[in-house]
Amino acid sequence: MLLAFDVGNTNIVLGLFKDGKLITNWRLETDIRKSADEYGMIINQLFQYQELDIEDVSDVIIATVVPSILYTLQHLSIKYFRRKAIVIGPGIKTGMIIRYDNPKQVGADRIVNAAAAVEKYGGPLIIIDLGTATTFCAVTEKGEYLGGTIAPGLKISSDALFEKTAKLPRVELEEPGQVICHNTNTSMQSGLVYGHMGMVDFIVRKMKDELKQISESGAEPTVIATGGLANLIDNGIDCIDHVDKMLTLEGLEILYRKNRNKRKPLTSEDVQKQVADYEESELKNR
Repeated sequence: MLLAFDVGNTNIVLGLFKDGKLITNWRLETDIRKSADEYGMIINQLFQYQELDIEDVSDVIIATVVPSILYTLQHLSIKYFRRKAIVIGPGIKTGMIIRYDNPKQVGADRIVNAAAAVEKYGGPLIIIDLGTATTFCAVTEKGEYLGGTIAPGLKISSDALFEKTAKLPRVELEEPGQVICHNTNTSMQSGLVYGHMGMVDFIVRKMKDELKQISESGAEPTVIATGGLANLIDNGIDCIDHVDKMLTLEGLEILYRKNRNKRKPLTSEDVQKQVADYEESELKNR
């Protein structure tokens, strides 16, 4: 089985694949203070709860937008799964041409989403990831990754209102049902949620216009939304064609298949040495 890590700024989403199919997934809080052993214990408990055997994991793949946690997760992979994980980044085969000024600057999650969306839906595409940040990615009909837009996510905007004002409270991110609101909580919810819907609608329209200008066929882009807040935003606008909550995890499995032929299992000596190196490094940094 393949264990996939989709590491975001707020959550780590774990996906377990068997024969290419996602059989279960879990969501953990992203915490750079946790050690590899702490994450290992949590994952072991999750496996036990669903009557799964951690020994059946044959490989690991990681996409992260939090570089500081990568070393910990790589140590976790080596110690608990005896494999050095595939990490999405430079040198990974994606099957896509990335037309970005500096391809190394493109977030791993954006590349994974694009690879999955191209395989599942074909191009041209607009992919919206509604997480801690809200990202928009454009892909041509030939499957070329062009780039896109990055905006503050709903949670960031909500936190900023709470932290940067003296009297505004923290509110739940949900639709209030109206924009003429009669109390502070629903007024904030209206501005946050409907304002975000308006932003998504406007950027999608602009991206469609720009994609059509460079398209040979003039095909209408398919709009895919993913991320924890995708359903909330999709409820209020018509520009989203598909909500695909597991897009990033499925993209990791797709990229694993493209890169697994280069894989070699670690020997027991390799595992012992790399674990020892990690633990020595941990002691030096205390």
